[in-house]
Amino acid sequence: MKNIRISYQYDGSEFFGFQRQPGLRTVQGEIEKALKVITKENINLVSAGRTDRGVHAKEQYSNFITETKIPIEKLNKILNSLLPRDIVIKKVEEVSLDFSSRFSAAYRSYEYYITKDRNPFNSRYATYYEEDLDLEKINKILEPLIGIHDFNNFRLSDCGSNTTIREIYKVKASKVDESTIKIYIKGNAFLKSQIRIIVGITLGIYSGKLRETYLKEMLDNPTVHYGKIVAEPNGLHLSEIGY
Repeated sequence: MKNIRISYQYDGSEFFGFQRQPGLRTVQGEIEKALKVITKENINLVSAGRTDRGVHAKEQYSNFITETKIPIEKLNKILNSLLPRDIVIKKVEEVSLDFSSRFSAAYRSYEYYITKDRNPFNSRYATYYEEDLDLEKINKILEPLIGIHDFNNFRLSDCGSNTTIREIYKVKASKVDESTIKIYIKGNAFLKSQIRIIVGITLGIYSGKLRETYLKEMLDNPTVHYGKIVAEPNGLHLSEIGY
């Protein structure tokens, strides 16, 4: 019995999200299908995070239990030969049996890209916003997120998490180039669509559609219903998992 951990990247544009769904093309589904061909076993991936439809991953980790006798050093090449081009396995390694890609993770970080350069070559990976964004103003809006909060107002109704308490370690907007900024958020874990709601609310406040205190009110009053703005998925990238 082996516990195998894989690290990989994917372009989420053509997937119906990460989590396995009957009859739909998902990241988990494609990897498990390839692993079944290799191991002849029904594989169940345990993963560090589950991204929404259209969301990308620069770094994702999963692990699985297997009895395969195929050498670890060959698994990487075999897996990549079976997977579609929008998933690439970067590393395969054996880990201890008690390791969990989900529960052993110390933090996750995401990057959300916003651009005023509308062109077909970056439309999958950055969300279009027609005006220049003032980084100082964006960072001031984001500031209340730092720390431990009840993020009940920052999740979708179908979120299955048992607790809505999360800790945000760092959040910062910075310039990528003359046309694009990114919002970096690092935390212990995240709720379903939490980052997209944070970005949507931030842009709503920035544009004047929402009052300046709206985000802080959502944090301070987790049992009071607030309207949500969910940013487009294409600008969101799972960027790092820490162990």
